[in-house]
Amino acid sequence: MNDDLDDLKSQLADAIPAPDAKRRAANIALATKNFADLQGSRNQPRPMFRKQIWTRTKTMLNTLTSRGGLTATTAIVACGFMFVTPQGQQLLRGTQPAIDLPTANHELTAVAGNTLQDDARTERVAPSPIAPVEAEINDFAARQEMLALEALQAPQLQTRTQRETFAADVSDSLVAPAADNVQPRLLPEPNTETFANHTPHPLKITSEDPVSTFSIDVDTAAYSIVRSSLTAGQMPNPDAVRIEELINYFPYDYTAPDTENGGAHPFQPTVNVFETPWNADTQLVHIGIQGELPAVEDRPPLNLVFLIDTSGSMNQPNKLPLLRQSFRLMLDNLRPEDEVAIVTYAGSSTIALAPTAAGDRSTILAALTALTAGGSTNGQGGLEQAYALAEQMAEGNDVSRVILATDGDFNVGLSDPRGLETYIEDKRETGTYLSVLGFGRGNLQDATMQALAQNGNGTAAYIDTLSEAQKVLVDNLTGALFPIANDVKIQVEFNPATVAEYRLIGYETRALNREDFNNDAVDAGELGAGHSVTAIYEVTPTGSPAQLSDPLRYQAAETATDSDELGFLRLRYKTPGEGTSQLIETPFETLGAPDTEAAFSAAIAGFGQLLRDDTYLGNWTYEDAISLANANRGPDPFGYRTEAVQLMRLAQSLSN
Repeated sequence: MNDDLDDLKSQLADAIPAPDAKRRAANIALATKNFADLQGSRNQPRPMFRKQIWTRTKTMLNTLTSRGGLTATTAIVACGFMFVTPQGQQLLRGTQPAIDLPTANHELTAVAGNTLQDDARTERVAPSPIAPVEAEINDFAARQEMLALEALQAPQLQTRTQRETFAADVSDSLVAPAADNVQPRLLPEPNTETFANHTPHPLKITSEDPVSTFSIDVDTAAYSIVRSSLTAGQMPNPDAVRIEELINYFPYDYTAPDTENGGAHPFQPTVNVFETPWNADTQLVHIGIQGELPAVEDRPPLNLVFLIDTSGSMNQPNKLPLLRQSFRLMLDNLRPEDEVAIVTYAGSSTIALAPTAAGDRSTILAALTALTAGGSTNGQGGLEQAYALAEQMAEGNDVSRVILATDGDFNVGLSDPRGLETYIEDKRETGTYLSVLGFGRGNLQDATMQALAQNGNGTAAYIDTLSEAQKVLVDNLTGALFPIANDVKIQVEFNPATVAEYRLIGYETRALNREDFNNDAVDAGELGAGHSVTAIYEVTPTGSPAQLSDPLRYQAAETATDSDELGFLRLRYKTPGEGTSQLIETPFETLGAPDTEAAFSAAIAGFGQLLRDDTYLGNWTYEDAISLANANRGPDPFGYRTEAVQLMRLAQSLSN
């Protein structure tokens, strides 16, 4: 080793005091405290190193020509430590007791890792773990130590090639894992989603169980969740696929009731029977229900309480910000005499806007804009406050609605879905209905949302885009908020002489017992103004080669009948405000060709079964679903059916 380097090493040894274990522990404690104090306080990831430093170092090393140059470089490295790092600066000021270089590097590594974690919690944008970043930081610290030793012990470099090679190695060692132009890998969003669904309905043998009973469902949340997954490049969770909600997402042009000419009921049922697209030996029984659309000017005043989740889990672009934009769209479709109030809940509930006339748009928008997210999720407190406010706002024949906007993550107060059901059941008797709008992914508690909407006499929708907000809160506003029939139940009795087997496609979470049909105390779904509802059975005709069950050896043959009926349809409903149900009955028997509406809904039913990996589809594929849907898109003024075809194509590609 030459004299110059020996002198430099001696000076550095004299300048750096001996290690102090107590001071090291104090530094670590201070770093931990700073990390805790700064949680959530940063909006942008902070660069840990500056790329320009390393670029200029490389340039300097490329120009080295002598041992003197190496000596100068080593001195610069040492000075850089003194002036750039916090420990070096404190040493120069005389305020920092001794810290050995390896200890300082490890402490800096810990602080840098915590700082990056702080940024990750503030803005989670990439689903990759933090651990690899910490490993890279530790590797970088180790390379710094090794580089310092190599620089002090470097042999004399005689040729330009040797000098350039050494400089390149140094430059590569100094490339920081989080340079200015590299995005750090951040903490993943934990996925705690839950979905309300059951196994698909089994195939029923008609002679043993001829009656099927269920509640209608006009919710659309499952379709939006499926779309959100597919457009993100992932196949949806099968439990998220409620086929009836996929089918009922679309408006259908079914025959409407002729109430002006003496029609006795506010909706009209239509039954079609046609060959099953995925099995030529079975048939589909397609039931379509179309509600009347009263004149808009006839609707009563509307009282809306926006119950908005402002907990910390809502602090994401596709949650609270999208929620604000969505409600702004809705305001333009309210009348001046309507009233709006806002209740927020996080750790506690707050009235963010007292009842305000819808015409005072600026006041309502200001209240929406002022909303911020943070804290736990006391859903129970928010519900209690919202219902109390809705009852205060109600007058005469006003329609009162609570619209809950949340990601469904209730973690304070009453959070069990069954407990929520009981609470909402009691509150719906006041005449205030509850609808639920879901926002965001990652911790979407679909089971909770379904429990609230189904028992609150309202609807459940999931809003993942502003276009979906337009559909739910503008296009379907009347149907979502103004019911024309309550507790609508469907019961189908199949004829064993003509139908050997049957299965209901979808409606797994809406199944009812046979005796529930005539029990007016049993709750069921609501039909809104202008809404349509679709239900589809797949049936196996008697004698068809598609029959999967063998006849019993010791059971008497069914008594032959002269009727060619396939089955008998019954519907029950209550007029809003009444406690006694009314009955609609009609037989069905004719096998024919499906119209455009029935054929498109059959394509969506097949699509949903493909997503759930249904065993009854045989060799039917996504390509078949795409062809059937494409051929029956109809007018499609808003492009909903065209979008469905594109989702089928995405699912086809992702499934491969």
